[in-house]
Amino acid sequence: MDQSTKEQGKTMAIVSYITVIGLLIAYFSTRGDKENEFVTFHIGQSLRIFILGVIISVSVGILVSVTGIALLSYLSYIPLVLMVLGAMNANNLKDEKLPVIGNIG
Repeated sequence: MDQSTKEQGKTMAIVSYITVIGLLIAYFSTRGDKENEFVTFHIGQSLRIFILGVIISVSVGILVSVTGIALLSYLSYIPLVLMVLGAMNANNLKDEKLPVIGNIG
């Protein structure tokens, strides 16, 4: 993927990491003839973060209810950290996979 493709898709790649609404905006704005390989990569990474966030939220809720260990609720910040890391990669025009979840799927 060349530098001009990355430059054209930089904004939408960053937007894809801003909550689920940003993910949907980036997805629908790059369909059809405006498809950008760089944006598509970051949309996939953002989708993985969203799915991980749902899984962690449900799991942590159950674990805190069962065990009563409230410190487990800090695990809910993992998707936020991954979102910031992904947005930084998009801003720096990198197409690096995210740690742990980048290779899934």
